[in-house]
Amino acid sequence: MTAAAALPSAAVADSGDRHDRHPSGGGLSAVVRYTEHGIPHIAAKDYANLGFGTGWAQAADQVCVLADGFVTVRGERSRHFGPDAAPDGSLSSATKNLSSDLYFAGVRDARTVEKLLATPAPAGPGRQVKELMRGWAAGYNAWLKQNRITDPACRGADWVRPISTLDVARRGFAVSVLGGQGRGIEGIIAAGPPGAAPVAAPDAAATAKAARDLFSPDSAAMGSNAVAFSGATTANRRGLLLGNPHYPWQGGRRFWQSQQTIPGELNVSGASLLGTAVVNIGFNDKVAWSHTVATGVTLNLHQLVLDPADPTTYLVDGSPERMRKRTVTVGVKGGEPVTRTQWWTRYGPVVTSLAPSLPLPWSATTAYALNDPNAANLRASDTALAFGKARSTDDMVRALRRTQGLPWINTIAADAQGHSLFTQSQVLPRITDDLAQRCSTPLGKVTYPASGVAVLDGSRTDCALGSDKDAVQPGIFGPSTMPTLRDAPYAENSNDSAWLANADRPLTGYERVFGNLATPRSLRTRGAIQDVAAMAERRGLTVADLQRQQFANRVPAADLAAADAARACPAVLPGDTAACAALAAWDRRADTDSRGALLFDRFWRGFATLPLAEQWKVPFSAADPVNTPNTLNTASPGFAKALTGAVAELRAAGIPLDAPLGAHQFVVRNGKRIPVHGGTEALGVWNKVEPVWNPAGGGYTEVSTGSSHIQAVGWDGGRCPVARTLLTYSQSSNPASPHYSDQTVLFSGERWVPSRFCEKDILRSPKLRIVKVRER
Repeated sequence: MTAAAALPSAAVADSGDRHDRHPSGGGLSAVVRYTEHGIPHIAAKDYANLGFGTGWAQAADQVCVLADGFVTVRGERSRHFGPDAAPDGSLSSATKNLSSDLYFAGVRDARTVEKLLATPAPAGPGRQVKELMRGWAAGYNAWLKQNRITDPACRGADWVRPISTLDVARRGFAVSVLGGQGRGIEGIIAAGPPGAAPVAAPDAAATAKAARDLFSPDSAAMGSNAVAFSGATTANRRGLLLGNPHYPWQGGRRFWQSQQTIPGELNVSGASLLGTAVVNIGFNDKVAWSHTVATGVTLNLHQLVLDPADPTTYLVDGSPERMRKRTVTVGVKGGEPVTRTQWWTRYGPVVTSLAPSLPLPWSATTAYALNDPNAANLRASDTALAFGKARSTDDMVRALRRTQGLPWINTIAADAQGHSLFTQSQVLPRITDDLAQRCSTPLGKVTYPASGVAVLDGSRTDCALGSDKDAVQPGIFGPSTMPTLRDAPYAENSNDSAWLANADRPLTGYERVFGNLATPRSLRTRGAIQDVAAMAERRGLTVADLQRQQFANRVPAADLAAADAARACPAVLPGDTAACAALAAWDRRADTDSRGALLFDRFWRGFATLPLAEQWKVPFSAADPVNTPNTLNTASPGFAKALTGAVAELRAAGIPLDAPLGAHQFVVRNGKRIPVHGGTEALGVWNKVEPVWNPAGGGYTEVSTGSSHIQAVGWDGGRCPVARTLLTYSQSSNPASPHYSDQTVLFSGERWVPSRFCEKDILRSPKLRIVKVRER
C-alpha cells in the first residue's frame, strides 16, 4: 500500500502552518489513531508535524522515563537525585549520578552536540531528521502542558520540565557513544595528573583478559537475534524477517511501538527507542529489518608518551602538545557544587579505566586517550528514516552507504521481492590489522588479538587512523569494507561476529576490530543456526513458521548436556531420586509448564562459568563450529559442584525440583504474577530472558533484559504486509495505564498482536480511538 493511500486526506488536514507563534515554529499538529494495546498510528503532513505527534504519544506512555533521561543528558542528576545514587544505565556506564553529570555537563559545555547539528549532511544529520527532532520536542512539551501526570514515578516532580530540540539530539548522542565514551565515563572523569608516588604500568595479560571479557558478547547488557529468509526458502518466493532484540525491560532503553505516516512520503511501522523520533526497527509494505548488537569494537586507545617535565603534555613526533583542560561544574542536591577537570587530547579524552577490571593508569611517563568515532556521529536517525522509506534491500544498502549512521549494531533485512540481507555496517575506528601490527604498543600487542581493542602509539603521526575514500567522516571504515551477505537462503545473527551469518557461506577477510573468526560460538548462536538452517532446508516457510521459532523455547544446552547430566546424577547425588528424576523427565524446553527446567537452569549457571575445556570432552573445531564443543564432561569436579549446589539452593528456597518453570520465573505487575517463559544466555535459548534471582521471593521474580519488540514479517502479494508483533513489557511504564502489562500477559501466553498497517485494518480495530493533537 502506498503512503498516499495509507490515510484519507482528512486525517492530516487542519495541521496549521503558523511558524511564528511558538518556539517550535508554531501550530504543529498530528492525528493519532490508537488500536489494540495502545499502539498509535501517527499521521501528519510533514516531518515536523510527524515528530510532534510522535513526541506527544511517547510522552503519554513514558513521560517519567523520558524526563529522567533528559535530566541525565543535561547533566543534572545530582541536583535532583543526589550525587551518589545510580542512574538506570540506559544512557551510559556511569555508576553514580555525579559521574554521569560530570561527563554530560562536559558534553554540554563543549557544545559537542550543537556542533554536530550544525555539520552539513552527510557527515551531520539531515534536514528531515532535524525537523523530526524539533517536532518531537514540541510534542513532548505540548503533552506536558495539556495533561496531568498520573505516573507515581514523577507525579509532581520539579525535574519534569519542557525540553528543546537540543535535548532530543543530546539523547541521540548518548546512545551513539554507548560503546565508546559512554563505556569509559568513570575513567574520563577520574583522570588526573599523577602525584609523586610511582604508578605501576598495567599488567598486559590481565588487561588483555579484562578487555576480552568486557567486549565479549556474552557479557553485553544487550543482545538480539534476527533472521532473514530469502524467497528461495519461502512458500511464496517472498522474503521473511524475524526480529527479536534483547533489550532492557526497564529504563530509558526500552522500545515503544508506533506507525508513522506522511501521505505520499513515509509509511512505516515498528519500534523506537525511547526519546527517538524515528522507527528504529520495523517494516513497511516492501521491506522489514531488525538489528543485533555487533561485535565491532567502537573505540580504540592511544598510548601517550608524556613530557618528563609535565605529565599534561604529550609528545607527537618529538614535538610537545599540551592537553586541553575541560573544567566542569555540576550542582549537587543539599551540597556545594562539584568542580572537576577533564583532560583532552587530539585523540579524545584521557581515560584511566574502561571498567574496574581494566585500569589504564596515568603515570609520569604514560597516559591513555580514548578515541570514539561515534562522538562525531549523529546520523543514526538518518539511517533509520531511510530504512523506513526503502522499497528493497538494495535501497537499504544504499541508505547505509549514504548515511553511515549505525554505531554498534548489525542489520538483518528481507524484502517483498525475496531478497535477504546481513550487514555489519557500523561506525568503527579505522584500525586495520596492518596498522595494529605496525603501531601497537606492547600492551596493544596483547589486547588487540584478544579483544579487538587497539592500543596504538600516540607519539607517532604515522600511527594515526587513516580514512577510506567512501567514508563520510575521517578515521572510520567506509561502507565498502563492511562484512555483508546478500541473498543467502538465510542470514542470521545472535551477537557473535559476522563469520557465520550463514554457516554454508561464511564471511571472512575482515579486520580484527570487526570481530573474530574461527573461534567458538555462543550456544545461542549455535542453536539459532541449527534452527534456521533446518527451516531453510525444509522450505515452504511462512510467517507462522517464524512465530513457532520465536516461542519454540528449545534449550540448546539441554540438548547437549541434559541426558548425560541425568545419567551421571545418581553417582553425584546417591539416593536423591527426586533430583535425578526431575532432570531425566524434563522436556528440555523453557516453557512455563516445563518441569525440571529451573533445576537445570541453576545447575547450568554454575557449570557454564568453567573454561570450555572443563565443560566438554570434544573440543571446538573451526571445521565444525556449529556442533562443537560437545559431550558433557561429567568427570569435571565442577560438574558435581554445580549439580549439588543447584539442588541444595532450590531446596533451601522451598522450591520443588520438578516445579513448572512459570511458577518460579515470573514478573509481578500491579500485584498480579505473570509467568515468563524463555531462558538465559548461558542456556542458548533463542527467546532469551535474563531474570533476576530472588529465592526469598520465590525464584526469578523480575526480568532485567531479554526479548522485547518482536516482529515476524512477510508479504503475500497484496498491499499490506503480513506481520505479527509483540512488545513483551508493554507500551507504558505507568502502573495506572491499561497498557502497563497487557502485552506482557500476551507474551506469557505466547500470543501475538496482528499488525494493523493498512487503512482498512486500522479502521476495523475494535479499540480504535482517534486523538487530534496540536499546540495551544
